[in-house]
Amino acid sequence: MLFPKKVKFRKWHTKRRDLKKATVATRGVKIAFGSHALKAMSAGRITSNQIEAARRAATRATGKTGKIWIRIFPDRPYTAKPAEVKMGKGKGDPQGFCVEINPGRILFEVDGVPDALAMEVLRKAGTKLAVKTKVVKRV
Repeated sequence: MLFPKKVKFRKWHTKRRDLKKATVATRGVKIAFGSHALKAMSAGRITSNQIEAARRAATRATGKTGKIWIRIFPDRPYTAKPAEVKMGKGKGDPQGFCVEINPGRILFEVDGVPDALAMEVLRKAGTKLAVKTKVVKRV
């Protein structure tokens, strides 16, 4: 799983999330390495576990010939309180790391495989993520 080597603060403030009014991404919106890419079409948070599950699915589907690039990194800690605990008594303990995604962000890239296989690989990887995705091709 991906996680930062160290963080300055254990717990971050929780941002206000209005997913309907999510701004469109400006960074990481162009295909840089591969021939096909997985693009986020909705806003949300993706945990390191989801990224790892998508990576495994894509790696199994590509075989030995393809190359996969992960274009996102989970650097934001998120917290959770244990089950059946009353309200109050402070913020929960850190549970893991996630990354905030805006629409238009490139998540994964693939190269070195035929077009049909690349589309299938990225479709399988997209099913593991908590945002709506679309497969795009380099122009």
